[in-house]
Amino acid sequence: MKRPVWVSATLLAAALGAGVWWGYRTPGGGEGPGADAPMTASAKAGARLFAVHCESCHGREATGSGIGPPLVHIYYEPNHHPDQAFQAAARNGVRQHHWRFGNMPPVPGVSAEDVEKITAYVRALQRAKGIF
Repeated sequence: MKRPVWVSATLLAAALGAGVWWGYRTPGGGEGPGADAPMTASAKAGARLFAVHCESCHGREATGSGIGPPLVHIYYEPNHHPDQAFQAAARNGVRQHHWRFGNMPPVPGVSAEDVEKITAYVRALQRAKGIF
């Protein structure tokens, strides 16, 4: 079932607003799957970028949501989805293939360097959960 663009935009704006309202806790300082994940400077920067660009669909600390899959999942480990897959997804979007959330649109406003940092963050979360 297709959703009008304005519905998706409204949901995205509401999710981003809620994230700002409640604030974002970085990994290593609270509860959740990232609480004990060792973070490089790049991964810490990726956590902030993830909160802005990805969290509204992929959930807090990449655990998924009602509109996007968890990235802290065996499907997204490096041998199945290498780092270049994250670059391509952000740049070009992705057709639905593992989950029934629909297609992922391209992510406007993120550079290749931003995606490298976001990927470092996701990989740190995955390592902390024993995915690889």
